[in-house]
Amino acid sequence: MKHKTILENAIKAMRERTYYAQYPEAPSGKIYGETANEDAKKRFETLSQSNFTQLLQQGAAGTVGEESSPYGVPIKVQYPTFSVDTLIQNAQNAQKSWANTSYAQRADILIETLEQMKSLFFDIAYATMHTTGQAFMMSFQASGPHAADRALEAIAVGYEELSRYPVTTVRWDKPLGKVNAVLDKRFYVVPRGIGLVIGCSTFPVWNTVPGVYANLITGNPTIVKPHPKAILPIAIWIAKMQEVFKNAGIDPHIIQLAPDSTQNPITKLLAEHPAIKLIDFTGSSHFGNYIENLPNKITFTEKSGVNSVIIESFADVENALDNLAFSVSLYSGQMCTAPQNFFIPKNGVDTNIGHLSFDEVVQKFADKVKGLAQNPKMGAGVLGAIQSEDTYQRIQNTKNQGYKVILEPQPIQNPEFPNARTSSPLLIQVNATEYEKYAQELFGPIAFIIQTENVEQSVELAKKLVEDKGGLTLSVYTAKPDVKENILHSLLPVSIAIAFNLSGPTWVNQSAGFSDFHGTGGNKAGNAAYTTPEFIVKRFTVVGVREQA
Repeated sequence: MKHKTILENAIKAMRERTYYAQYPEAPSGKIYGETANEDAKKRFETLSQSNFTQLLQQGAAGTVGEESSPYGVPIKVQYPTFSVDTLIQNAQNAQKSWANTSYAQRADILIETLEQMKSLFFDIAYATMHTTGQAFMMSFQASGPHAADRALEAIAVGYEELSRYPVTTVRWDKPLGKVNAVLDKRFYVVPRGIGLVIGCSTFPVWNTVPGVYANLITGNPTIVKPHPKAILPIAIWIAKMQEVFKNAGIDPHIIQLAPDSTQNPITKLLAEHPAIKLIDFTGSSHFGNYIENLPNKITFTEKSGVNSVIIESFADVENALDNLAFSVSLYSGQMCTAPQNFFIPKNGVDTNIGHLSFDEVVQKFADKVKGLAQNPKMGAGVLGAIQSEDTYQRIQNTKNQGYKVILEPQPIQNPEFPNARTSSPLLIQVNATEYEKYAQELFGPIAFIIQTENVEQSVELAKKLVEDKGGLTLSVYTAKPDVKENILHSLLPVSIAIAFNLSGPTWVNQSAGFSDFHGTGGNKAGNAAYTTPEFIVKRFTVVGVREQA
């Protein structure tokens, strides 16, 4: 096995949950090649104006392409389109040989796709940047090393779960007094069938590859249906996968791309097709609920939710507010894990510099957010650009709804891309009793400052939001150990990832591969988590065969 060491290290890291990264996140020339960045930038300039011809898929029926860069850079890529029947037939033709490939061979080939993907991390970064609006650093990290680590994690968990069962015949010998009952038994791990992975427009690679690799390690051919506005990053990834499969003697149709358009979508046609057995979905709750309710499908969803921050007291108020300002600003709040609702008691909070009133805390926070957005060295690199016009209009519409505005949204100056669609965060103050105003996900750089009676009310409202709307993250700030324990045990039953007193370069928005689970699968924000055993084991069945010895 060529990549045995990588697999063993990944399994060890997955078990221990400590820091581990197979793929370094720094876009360093020493790691990825001194000219890798510039070479990829040039390739992207050509690729973004060309037809995408790298896919090794048969049966194209036309072309499609409607991506546009939030940075104002022209994108003219056209992708081959395929009928649903063609995609299904291609997958079925490839299915048997892949299912009969050993777990070790599957793992080795899949890890090889990641090892070869390293040469394309910069290409994928520029494609991500100019389809999603992520700044370059996030584009590189999220769609390159971090995505590859999550994919490797899925391989490791999959290999671990598959290896629970003997792959050779076992002799079952039961003593019955003078005679024994003797059977030969064999256990077959049977893949569920064709998987469909539905991508999103903001994280077209990071949110896609866990389901792809979970399907493939368990023997299921997979069709990726990307968002029409963010195809290029995952197209580059899948084309490289197909190349590796072909070179390994595997039918490249084991993984396929299914581009479509907003005018002629094929997502429902694929999702409802009887041959599709597994569906991974990232996106809105409205469509996610539809996916979850499809009959005879096994689904893994990440939907919309409302993420909260409970502020009770600060051990280090400056560092904490710096951290929160960064969390609100990172990629202009267009992360499923970004905090939206900030619960602060009306009587203020205790801090390391003395008691601060509610208004003082709010003003300090607003000043931190404004300072970051206006920082000429950091603003554009942290906030990036707004992916869609709908999100940009949501900011403007929310601002004009009569709320008490604490901080007005402003364009972010980006000298490299003066035509970028940008906005600093909008901060709004409401009272705790105005639940319906903040009990909805307002995707983008929009945050509510919610004045509560006390920390107990803050906790109850945050819990209610998880129960009513779901959520992926919940952040808590308290300098008091007894309060921390009370809040922890109050929040655990609603199954949301909790973070206490984050400061410095760790933010509630981000989850670490091999250590953090992304989501819990235990609330309305989604029914799955990257990458628990349940994320893997539902993708196959175990069939026992007994034979009289």
